[in-house]
Amino acid sequence: MSLELDIASLANTLQEAAAVEIMPRFRNLGEGDVRMKTEAIDLVTEADEAAERLIRDRVAEVMPTALFVGEEAVAADPSLLGKLGQADLAVVVDPIDGTFNFASGLPLFGVMMSVISKGETVAGIIFDPLGNDWLIAEKGSGAWLCAPDGNQTQMHVSPAPELSQMVGIANTGYFDIETRRKILVNLADVRLFTSYRCAAHEYRVFCGGHMHFLMYNKLMPWDHLAGTLISQEAGAYAARLDGSPYLPSHVDGGLLLAPDKDSWNLLKKHIFTV
Repeated sequence: MSLELDIASLANTLQEAAAVEIMPRFRNLGEGDVRMKTEAIDLVTEADEAAERLIRDRVAEVMPTALFVGEEAVAADPSLLGKLGQADLAVVVDPIDGTFNFASGLPLFGVMMSVISKGETVAGIIFDPLGNDWLIAEKGSGAWLCAPDGNQTQMHVSPAPELSQMVGIANTGYFDIETRRKILVNLADVRLFTSYRCAAHEYRVFCGGHMHFLMYNKLMPWDHLAGTLISQEAGAYAARLDGSPYLPSHVDGGLLLAPDKDSWNLLKKHIFTV
């Protein structure tokens, strides 16, 4: 990869944001600290906004020319999203992935960052504030679980079993009602499906070899760019539901990840038949 990245500095920035702005507010949010954005399950908290500000400031120190695209920044200025595909260099951040869980006191949330160079995702980081560890991938270098003591474990997706024994994530909430019904009926043919309402942990479980598929319809870049790269570096096959590559500029078209192309095609043919 020609772009020189200080991946350790970026990873430490997510850890700092969690320690300073997120964890002190966990199960400690005051009245008025949680606000609804588009609907009752789409929330923002003081922790989201404060963590994003801290991350933005740290990124500006080490990558001053990068376009910064944060979830909360886009909420304030939607035009930022349209600049991502054309940017020479960009950093995309979800300060708290799983805000609904965080606001509910459920310990299932993460902090995510991806680095985009000329329309391509070249690095992804997912930090777990409670486990105090990171999933990290740079394009072409594998996917790694990094502990705070410096220990690193390479991550690999699990080989796919037969369809009836597959376990995975299916986030059907953003399909139209008829498509959702069809997919939910089809999902009876797998062993188990669920949604954590936290892509950070869904990608982590998948890359750790504990699930066999992930499927999403709404593709906001802060939710999926980091996890998709990490999954691909762990050996997964990823594509939009029409079979085309998933790119940083995409916000729709669905996304399906599986251990390999054959299992991807099997899931697309029998389960995700949109």
